[in-house]
Amino acid sequence: MDVREFEDLIDRLGEDVSHWPAELRQAALDLLASSPDADRLLSEARLIREALASPPVRAPSGLVDRIAAAANRKT
Repeated sequence: MDVREFEDLIDRLGEDVSHWPAELRQAALDLLASSPDADRLLSEARLIREALASPPVRAPSGLVDRIAAAANRKT
């Protein structure tokens, strides 16, 4: 397995290598042991998943009204 194939598998199967089919899992682990690029890709995929799993940020109450009022003042 090369880094390009590893990246494709992360995109298709997710960043949790333990859920990958056994034959792919071992090849991925071997690549991770020898490739800083593969390790970086895995870390980035984990960060993206964590960010997407975070609760959404809510705008403070009244923000839309304040923005609209400020826009009206400038016109």
